[in-house]
Order: sequence, then C-alpha cells, then structure tokens
Amino acid sequence: MLKIINFTQIIVSVAVVVLILLQNKGTGIGSVFGGGDGNVFHTKRGAEKWFFYATILAVFLFIGLGVANLILQQRS
Repeated sequence: MLKIINFTQIIVSVAVVVLILLQNKGTGIGSVFGGGDGNVFHTKRGAEKWFFYATILAVFLFIGLGVANLILQQRS
C-alpha cells in the first residue's frame, strides 16, 4: 500500500509542477505560447480557469497523500 501511495504522490507532484508552470501571472494562456497582448488583466476563462482549479485540486491531493503516507508509515 505504501508503494502505491508513494508512486501516486510522485505522479501528483509532477502534475502540480506542470500545472503551476503553465500558469503565467497577469497574462492569458495565449501569451505562454507567444501571443501576448500587452499588460491587459482579465478574468480567467476557458483553459486558464481549468488550469487554476486543477492546480488547487492537485495540491490538495498531494497534501492528502502526504498525510496518508505519514499515517501509514507510523503504523508499520
């Protein structure tokens, strides 16, 4: 069981890093790929909103897996 949690935690940690790197503060997702339009701030829409919520979910999942890993290691 610990091996499964450890492996899942590694996968989730890579996903968190990728999701954070895909976000670019103050700009749209288009500017990540070279299509920036100045310093215009706007609300998150479409893929930006999805990346934002997916990052939050992945971080909570990573924290939960870390706590579960600690609990299971103390029991064995």
